[in-house]
Amino acid sequence: MSDKLINSGNTAAALAVQLAGAEVIAAYPITPQTPLTEKLSELIAAGKMAAEYVAVESEHSALGVCIGAASAGVRSFTATSSNGLLYMSEQLHWAAGARLPMVMCVVNRGVGAPWSVWNDHQDAISQRDTGWIQLFAKDHQEIVDTTLKAFRLAELVHIPVMVNYDGYYLSHTYMPFELPEAEAVKAFLPPYSYLHALDPGRPESLNTVTLPDARNDINGVKQGGYMDIRHNLHQEMRLAMEVWEEIDADFRQRFSRGGTPILDPYRCEDADFVVVAMGTLANQFHDIIDRLRQDEGLKVGVLALQMYRPFPTDRIAAALQSAKGVMVYEKGLSYGNQGALYADLKSALYPYPNRPRLHNFIVGLGGRDIRTDDLFQTLKEACRQDDSVAPEQQDPSHWIGLQL
Repeated sequence: MSDKLINSGNTAAALAVQLAGAEVIAAYPITPQTPLTEKLSELIAAGKMAAEYVAVESEHSALGVCIGAASAGVRSFTATSSNGLLYMSEQLHWAAGARLPMVMCVVNRGVGAPWSVWNDHQDAISQRDTGWIQLFAKDHQEIVDTTLKAFRLAELVHIPVMVNYDGYYLSHTYMPFELPEAEAVKAFLPPYSYLHALDPGRPESLNTVTLPDARNDINGVKQGGYMDIRHNLHQEMRLAMEVWEEIDADFRQRFSRGGTPILDPYRCEDADFVVVAMGTLANQFHDIIDRLRQDEGLKVGVLALQMYRPFPTDRIAAALQSAKGVMVYEKGLSYGNQGALYADLKSALYPYPNRPRLHNFIVGLGGRDIRTDDLFQTLKEACRQDDSVAPEQQDPSHWIGLQL
């Protein structure tokens, strides 16, 4: 029987890591992530978790410890937020390039300068091209389930996984969630086994300086150069989507939860207009969608993106083929261009026959209030926009909540 709890999102994440059997935890405190790793340290100190907690002097060191642990064949975990994630940037690339299976929770927060301790997605967005798989959770139950599934995904495809959830909206709020039985989790998540674990009895040369061109190793077997290695990472990240769907199907059979591992639609079956969003913002739209349908007669739905990297190009483009308009609301952007999710979506739709009218809305940066009435009005106006307006005459990004 599963345990039913009401607690914070950070506690939900910590309890999921405990269930996953992580053996090395290394972290440096940063708001709003700190209570997550504090909870893990408490569990370890109380003897409720058989793991080593390594207190380090920086986020860069935290990920370095996890890289060492994973290389030695030990299941490792860390967590961070905002500038802490940026401080890890060099190590993010290294972990992905070394194909080390590990999981990190990122409690999303705005990036300085100027300093902000409040939520947006710019930290994760800024690191989207480091080679990590990026997943987004919308509530506490998804934090638990996504974290458990993330360990299995990382260890099957040998690519590190970043589980993102919104600071304060989820990290510090209390919601109900269920924890599966520990024995059931052990059956779902086998013990960590790394093929290239460091072993003095079986020496290997790993991550040495790699020449541009392929060459034979000491056994006469041709090995890829730098470009070939990067090509393999790219291709296998794309294949990871199918593995993620298989993992979710198994999880759903065992625990009766899941079913939408990549895209989570709400009232999209007959929708003429679809909102695309990530994290809690997607959940906030549920009531708005219901109001627009009931009060305005507009057939609107919302599509929550659960997996941002690898980007589910074909799946999301196919899901939007019957839509007249798509409205992308996001809490991050590519400065000097447009919203990062919006740009990815436009690229995905380009080869397809139906390219719905697109709108981009930037909201909630640095914790700016995302007022439900603002979302309601902007979405209603976007749905009713004159179709005769040419795309090149449309403002690519609309900012909601500016106070200048």
